[in-house]
Amino acid sequence: MTELSAFPVTAKWPAQHPDRIQLYSLPTPNGVKVSIMLEETGLPYEPHLVSFETGDQMSPAFLSLNPNNKIPAIIDPDGPDGKPLGLFESGAILLYLADKSGQFIPQDAAGRYQTIQWVMFQMGGIGPMFGQLGFFNKFAGRDYEDKRPRDRYVAESKRLLAVVEERLVARKWIMGDDYTIADIASFPWIRNLVGFYEAGELVDFDSFPNVKRALNAFVARPAVEKGLNIPKRG
Repeated sequence: MTELSAFPVTAKWPAQHPDRIQLYSLPTPNGVKVSIMLEETGLPYEPHLVSFETGDQMSPAFLSLNPNNKIPAIIDPDGPDGKPLGLFESGAILLYLADKSGQFIPQDAAGRYQTIQWVMFQMGGIGPMFGQLGFFNKFAGRDYEDKRPRDRYVAESKRLLAVVEERLVARKWIMGDDYTIADIASFPWIRNLVGFYEAGELVDFDSFPNVKRALNAFVARPAVEKGLNIPKRG
């Protein structure tokens, strides 16, 4: 049996199937990137809910795996050279799982790096900007009388959507005909922007028809439909 006791996180979230990838997450845009990827690849995994309501992400057990106290994080019991590997940061995990499975990333060097650049585009732009817009539109930021911070993030979010829109004009997916980790990274955030964050009207989402088309194709995938609800909230 695979031994994971060297990872303190497993004391708080015991592994029922220690031979599977252990996923510590919550169904947020960053969290579902990994659950969707795991569903798409078919890699066996065991999900564990990290509840923000009870402060799980700040527990010593979780911090032992991710000192940045953010979800998601994983332990792969069969990592490089057959040794267990812990990882945090959703983009890094996507890339690792793509390499491990040999799926959803081009095998040629140029295509690989071009895909990685779009993952980085999501991580450096789409995620932070959409998250800030969500704060100012739906959460405490909406009470600010000064609307300049919100409007700054609205403008930047529209600019980022325009970049994706242009990319998709003659492409089915971000990298072309093939669905990749660039799509798995980006579309959960786009879905959240117009859904949970209720910012579709603010960013004039209807003016991005190719983004809408690709988003609809994304959420229609069976693995996406399932992964969007993993781990199940308590």
